[in-house]
Amino acid sequence: MSVAAPELIEYSAPDDPSLDFCLWPYEPPAASINKLRSLTLLMHTFELCGVAGPGRDVVDALRRGIGPFTTVWGVKWIDGQLKWEFYFYDYRRLQRERSMTRVFEVLRPLIPSRVKPNEGHPYFMFSIDFTVETLTGRAGFDEAHMYIGNPGSQVSSGISYTVGANPEANVLENFYFFFDAARQMKEVVGKAACSAYLEQTAFPMDQVLWPELRNCQTLVVANKRYNDAVYFSRIDVNQLGVFFERLGYPGSLGAVVRNERARLDHMLYDVGIDYRVEGGAVRILKSGFYGVF
Repeated sequence: MSVAAPELIEYSAPDDPSLDFCLWPYEPPAASINKLRSLTLLMHTFELCGVAGPGRDVVDALRRGIGPFTTVWGVKWIDGQLKWEFYFYDYRRLQRERSMTRVFEVLRPLIPSRVKPNEGHPYFMFSIDFTVETLTGRAGFDEAHMYIGNPGSQVSSGISYTVGANPEANVLENFYFFFDAARQMKEVVGKAACSAYLEQTAFPMDQVLWPELRNCQTLVVANKRYNDAVYFSRIDVNQLGVFFERLGYPGSLGAVVRNERARLDHMLYDVGIDYRVEGGAVRILKSGFYGVF
């Protein structure tokens, strides 16, 4: 077993749901008997940063407070550092139960928050960022990211806003557009090419829409304040290993995927890159991979 500490490991159960990073169900590619949960990867990143204990406390608090398999976790790789973002969905919007107010109450014994959400907004999801400082109690939450729908778009779409201590001073962040990778690749290329951060004649689109990941099920193109992003949703474990290697993730993460491929092959994975084109070359600003607990 390549995961160092036994307490980092979680084994799947027969009734575990198969959910992507939107909490949408998918057909698992293999049986889940005697397999690992995706949380094992998240816990390994906590261990790499020396916060396995606090990280486990946050996971346990959220499971108790809002239920199992309702939290989407994202591990971000930024300038050689690992950071985290947790996402909370409730598609009932104004009738939601997993609200910002509720999640911050659940986490308050561990991490204080200055965020004051307006629960009158029709958001279907929000996220909060975690760092080593947050998890170790040296910092609290100063902002959250609120996602609302984008009626009128021809594809599934969402808009995110920063929410802070002033509930009336939200800041527009990002636009997200979802495409069927098998049927809408032409539209994906067109959307990715329509950007203020891209020199269309300076590089091949394959540097952004990686051929080795294109056979995912869903492609998401995002326009952000200072860059663009693309997400490959529902890739297999082999493609996850390619993603880690290409982006230089810590070697032990790649080792877990290689050595435990047979116990991770029952899940599909979601990954993404934030990028700009500078001087004719693609510069990847950050990347991330996702799971559910």
